Amino acid sequence: MNQSKVCILGGSGFVGRRLAKLLTDGGRPVTVLTRHRERNRDLLVRPELSVVECDVYDPGRLAGHFHGADAVVNLVGILNSSRHKNQTFTTAHLKLSEIVLEAMNWSGVRRLLHMSASNASADGPSEYLKTKGAAENLLKMRSMQGEFDTTIFRPSVIFGPGDSFTNRFADLLRRIPLVFPLACPDSRLQPVHVDDVVTCFANAIDNPKTFGQTYELCGPGSYTLYELVAMIAAAIGVRRKIVRLSDRQSEMQAKAMQYLPGQPFTPDNYKSLQVDSVCKKPFPAVFGIEPRAMEDTISTYLTS
Repeated sequence: MNQSKVCILGGSGFVGRRLAKLLTDGGRPVTVLTRHRERNRDLLVRPELSVVECDVYDPGRLAGHFHGADAVVNLVGILNSSRHKNQTFTTAHLKLSEIVLEAMNWSGVRRLLHMSASNASADGPSEYLKTKGAAENLLKMRSMQGEFDTTIFRPSVIFGPGDSFTNRFADLLRRIPLVFPLACPDSRLQPVHVDDVVTCFANAIDNPKTFGQTYELCGPGSYTLYELVAMIAAAIGVRRKIVRLSDRQSEMQAKAMQYLPGQPFTPDNYKSLQVDSVCKKPFPAVFGIEPRAMEDTISTYLTS
């Protein structure tokens, strides 16, 4: 039983919950920091898991919660910016990374595992990718200076039970009758299963071979968005005519849908889809797993 302590930011989200469960199942004490402890009461039943309400943008409080931890995992990320909630890409991705490093320095924690994204680049086409890339650059610089032992993960779109990708398209397919207008149909993605992602995080925590490394994480299959939506439609048993929108039509759809509840598609999402989210190398062998294919698993959690 490994007793090293892990503190997770974003531990109440889609990936975080799975990671917290995997780590506590392995005997690790885990602290999940969240803005709303009472909304995550289901996590409190696990004896090795502590759920703490915390403003993660307060470096002093963050340092206090990091004290005694052996590793910090930052899974915080947003797909849509919301200025009226002070939730911008820069704040969530770059500013928070700066605060995490400051808090780690104060509390004496060296080990950091960070969730980035495929195509993250300070010169990326979207604010999402630009701020993810800027955060990566900061973490790599501080790691190269010998201050921290950092591992960065760059997954393609993550799928699995409760995801916001396949489930969102499934919901839209059920709601929109007959004809389904699809933006950016030729954008190529290489989805990776959530359990494969969290296994990589868990296996990397104590592995010094992963220190200072950046890993792309993709599943075995590369698909166009059109192919993925058709796969989702088949999995939930609905028949729709999927209409490929032109680039101009896709951009117009994004401008319109950003005002719908939940912002299902925004201009920044459209810009992110201008570059293919695929991996240049095979799945990292250091983690010792064979990633699972979407077509083999999607029907196990999407139902009609």
